[in-house]
Amino acid sequence: MRLTLPLFLLTLIITLPAYAAGNASEEIQKSTKQELTKAVASEALQGIQGEVISIGPAVIPGLYQVDMRMQDKVIPIYLDASATYLFTGNVIRLKDRKNLTETQYQRLNPVDTASIPIEEGLTLGNPEATQQIFVFTDPHCPYCIKLHKVLKEAVKENPDLAFHTKLIPLKTHKDIIQTIICNKSMEQLEMAFSGQPLPETSCETDAIEKNSEMAGKLGISGTPTLILPNGLISPGFRNLDELLKLIEENKI
Repeated sequence: MRLTLPLFLLTLIITLPAYAAGNASEEIQKSTKQELTKAVASEALQGIQGEVISIGPAVIPGLYQVDMRMQDKVIPIYLDASATYLFTGNVIRLKDRKNLTETQYQRLNPVDTASIPIEEGLTLGNPEATQQIFVFTDPHCPYCIKLHKVLKEAVKENPDLAFHTKLIPLKTHKDIIQTIICNKSMEQLEMAFSGQPLPETSCETDAIEKNSEMAGKLGISGTPTLILPNGLISPGFRNLDELLKLIEENKI
């Protein structure tokens, strides 16, 4: 999955006011002795069409993370303590290759899970569970197949989970998914995940197009991708322990 950050950042850079350059070493020394406040950050960024929402120490020593509301999104950017230098782009933690900026962006812009329809009727687990998770998946995607097995283990481990399947045909032929959705058949979904043939499509439905359109709006470009109970988007495969921990950390 890729964030739609570049357009925001390009706008941000273009609208920045110009400042006279000073002595770099003096500015660095100055920044190490200061603590950046919201008021100072807001003043430094006043040429940007946005609002500073919050500020706090960044994971990179000496920098501050500034969360700015721009248009309808909240974007994380980085400033030094003197508000002299602006840093944009992705911060990657090398130990586990985790994109910390992307994770923060998702936390700042959670998905409204109540707005996601469940018309397919394909729910694994307890439909009345307090922890509702959406799974964008494809029956012929290798990691989706592996994750589906983990989801079945997860609902046995924790009965207060419900996984709502949103099928999108990235690798699977559209007619296979159409058959499953038309019949609202968990049995046929299991057959598809195990590679068994399915009967021909028995109805017309626009659910596939709606799922794909929704995925696009959410920035989901790969499967499997989870939308956790608190609205955080989490792409990729997880083993059982990792999945249960992820849900626990992002429950409502």
